This record gives sequence, structure tokens and C-alpha cells, in this order.
Amino acid sequence: MSSLLSPEVTIVAELTERCDRCGAAAKLVVTLTSGGELAFCGHHANRHSDDIVKVAERIVLEDGFEWAGK
Repeated sequence: MSSLLSPEVTIVAELTERCDRCGAAAKLVVTLTSGGELAFCGHHANRHSDDIVKVAERIVLEDGFEWAGK
């Protein structure tokens, strides 16, 4: 299921999570509309930006990160 509204986007000074795909420092954390959260490093966040926006209820970005989905 995809959200018809744009997800809420918040910018924070620093994230402490690790990428769920590769373990690198997370630059983006997404809260899914279906529940749960996923963390992405910069590479994976930009690679999957179109899909992230489709399933996101809330997106938290680290300050200074240039995200392709924004």
C-alpha cells in the first residue's frame, strides 16, 4: 500500500543508526506506512529513493545529507 500524501520529512543533527542493508552509518531513517522502520546509508537511500517515498509515513534525514528523493 502506498501513501497518497507526501511523507513527513524531519532533519536531525546526527543519526546513530546503521544501514539495515550494509551496516554503514545511516543517513536516512524511514518509518513505513505498514509499520516498522528501516535505516539507509547515503548510497542505499539515494539508490532506493523512489521506493522509499512510496512506502514512507515519516523520513528522518541527517543534516547535510543530499537525498535524491527530496
